[in-house]
Amino acid sequence: MLTSLAIHNVILIDRLILEGAENLSALTGETGAGKSILLDALGLSLGVRAEAGLIRHGKEHATVTASFDVPAGHPVLKLLKNKGLEDTDTVILRRTLGRDGRSKAFINDSPVSVQFLKEIGAELVEIHGQFETQGLLDPQTHKKVLDLYAGISDKTEKMRTIWANWSFARENLERAEVEIDAVRVQEDYLRYAVAELEKINPQPGEETLLAEKRTFLLNRERMREAFEQSSDLLENERGILSLLGKLHTTLDRLAEKAGGRIAPVLETLNRAQSEVDEISSQLKCLESGDGEEDPLEEIEERYFALKECARKHQCTTDDLQRIHSELSKKLRLITHREDALEELKQTVATEREKFIALASVISDARQKSAQKLGKAVNAELPALKLDRANFFVECVKSDAESNWGPEGFDKVQFSVSTNQKTPAGPLHKIASGGELARFMLALKLILAGTGSIPTLIFDEVDSGIGGATADAVGERLAKLSGKYQVLVVTHSPQVAARAAHHWIVTKTGKKGTVITKLIHLKTAKDRQEEIARMLSGASITTEARAAAAKLLEIHAA
Repeated sequence: MLTSLAIHNVILIDRLILEGAENLSALTGETGAGKSILLDALGLSLGVRAEAGLIRHGKEHATVTASFDVPAGHPVLKLLKNKGLEDTDTVILRRTLGRDGRSKAFINDSPVSVQFLKEIGAELVEIHGQFETQGLLDPQTHKKVLDLYAGISDKTEKMRTIWANWSFARENLERAEVEIDAVRVQEDYLRYAVAELEKINPQPGEETLLAEKRTFLLNRERMREAFEQSSDLLENERGILSLLGKLHTTLDRLAEKAGGRIAPVLETLNRAQSEVDEISSQLKCLESGDGEEDPLEEIEERYFALKECARKHQCTTDDLQRIHSELSKKLRLITHREDALEELKQTVATEREKFIALASVISDARQKSAQKLGKAVNAELPALKLDRANFFVECVKSDAESNWGPEGFDKVQFSVSTNQKTPAGPLHKIASGGELARFMLALKLILAGTGSIPTLIFDEVDSGIGGATADAVGERLAKLSGKYQVLVVTHSPQVAARAAHHWIVTKTGKKGTVITKLIHLKTAKDRQEEIARMLSGASITTEARAAAAKLLEIHAA
């Protein structure tokens, strides 16, 4: 519900705060005092199109802030979460408007687009009689309203899911048909490329391994010569092994005479001779070819074949396996295209049948509920001085598949005729402002409790009526306030007397300027005086005060 509305520098308003309250609240005041300005300002915070003319004379900016308490599970919380905004139980909508016509929008102090602000505002407040595209006056909402009345919202949600599945299946089929047509032209190339890749059978890391082998084989003779020279240095008559042997013989002769001092040297020398012998054995293995049996010609042929294949496909040799897999899939799609397409077509047909079955059930429910809703609203109209009017819920089923959508077969629209000689037409185009508000009041009474919008505002709901009719309007507003927070801008004392909370809008002069103020009438005496003014005008009579007291007494009982 709306907990507060803070307005700064909007037309006649310098600074003003309206504290929201539960049940029915009445907003009264003399004509021209600025009641409509309050609604203009609220509309600004709800994302309604802004005009620089709303800015107070002499000021550069106007700001409106509307705060709402939102219950758990309300659709607004999901919308905020999807936008990455904090989904708290308090939602604050703020709009600033500059003299250059530019505006900025904020939700919980985070900047948002005006369109998103409007989307959120539409879930929190409905204003009837002032904005033609708000709430139920927007034909786009009529189908949702009828579904809520019919109690089939869960079915319509399931239908939207089925439609999404059907659409996805159709997209897959269309994409597959396009791909098949595209790759069919390439069939000969695909067969050749896949066969070539299967023949060459590339392995991950093979290019690196072949490059290493090739480098070794290209330098094998040079290395063999070096191995031979190294072996000769170890084993010829003056080689290292011979010199170590001579050194060992010389030292061994002195061992007994040295008293054990040479023993460690001889041990080290023995180890050195053993290590050199091992080096000699390893060099002989290397001389013999180190077990390398692949001819250089075969290595190079394989190496360059891989490189050339990778060049053709504009990839690395390590990517050739992936290319082989992708081309094989395309070839299989061509080879088995009938099976693949048949499977996709069957999925499309299955999802289509599911959609038609559920959409038919929903369409039948809508048709029945449309008649009931129309009758129920029409039963409310006479008491609201709309006895010559008729309200219609038009639900037209389309058999053309091109007209179907996620919400089914049907087009739903609320229309009215204000008398028997006038043909029915769209609600917001046929009725006047006051009539619109009363149509909406009747409709809201029938739909009470079915929607998620917590706050309703009625403007001009008592236009052109009085007496018993005005009292009937007040009675219905009070009844409606048991389900919603209701704010009514009214000139009717009968309506104002029904309110649980009462504010008066006044206009005063201050230092040559005109300022609109809002006064909360908290006492019975203050309320009696304002209702008496509404009954008798500027000169309040004793009779008017008595009549006002009587109205308040009756409705307080």
